[in-house]
Amino acid sequence: QVQLVESGGGLVQAGGSLRLSCAASGRTVSNSAMGWFRQAPGKGRESVATITWSGGATYYAHSVEGRFTISRDNAKNTVYLQMNSLSPEDTAVYYCAASPVRWDLPTLEHEYIYWGQGTQVTVSS
Repeated sequence: QVQLVESGGGLVQAGGSLRLSCAASGRTVSNSAMGWFRQAPGKGRESVATITWSGGATYYAHSVEGRFTISRDNAKNTVYLQMNSLSPEDTAVYYCAASPVRWDLPTLEHEYIYWGQGTQVTVSS
């Protein structure tokens, strides 16, 4: 079993930055692709960024490409999401998730089996 705990969310002004962290415990996730999802009020959960187990490949949703960076430190069993140039449209609850896939870049919810509880990101205009 894997427990995922997100941190780093908060309130920030438009144009600002935040760095989210996702710490895994219970079992290593170093062999798992990891993803960040977000869910805005009244909307479904969407994939934001994905990283393979080695960190050698990444995927970004078009809406965040060039502003967000996903990374991982397998020695710390932690995944990060650096978010720059934030806009009010980025306001959402952000979730990290672990997939049994290693080499691919899963972007669908059903491809992930472990989820964190989420961290709120609010961007004011």
